[in-house]
Amino acid sequence: MKKAVFLDRDGVINEAFIKDGLPFSPRSIEELKILPGVKEAIIRLKKLNFICLVITNQPEVTRGKINKNTVIKMNNFLKKEIELDDFFVCYHDDNDNCNCRKPKPGLLLQASKKWNVDFKKSFMIGYRWRDINAGQVVGCNTIFLDYNYKDIKPKNPNFITDTLLNATYLMEKI
Repeated sequence: MKKAVFLDRDGVINEAFIKDGLPFSPRSIEELKILPGVKEAIIRLKKLNFICLVITNQPEVTRGKINKNTVIKMNNFLKKEIELDDFFVCYHDDNDNCNCRKPKPGLLLQASKKWNVDFKKSFMIGYRWRDINAGQVVGCNTIFLDYNYKDIKPKNPNFITDTLLNATYLMEKI
């Protein structure tokens, strides 16, 4: 079995837009900006033999604020630019009560099945409680990127830092 890094997209790979202290996804390819240090972080993770899988909620599609094809174009751009291995996307809103929307583990389970991932050797990196909870449910190590948003903080992440690159430095020491 393989080890993987499960990465949230917005706020981990690319910039999130902040409104009233809360993060939001970009709504166009023009708004999509890769965060500093992300390319270097992915290179370092691959040298550590991690598969790099993006696990992302994109409820703005269901809410009618962005077109699904735009999200797919964004993901394809990021996959090519940063050499990410795969994307797993939930387009649902909380009201849909699906199994794939984080904090539920559906996307991680799909990714694990496709890529033959050992959760105990893997990490979930995110900047919201939903990401950390999803990782904890399946038994991943979790790294919370704390940006001090006006949001619920996750309970008991394994590690807390402030960027994907700094998370990578932590992982190199483990």
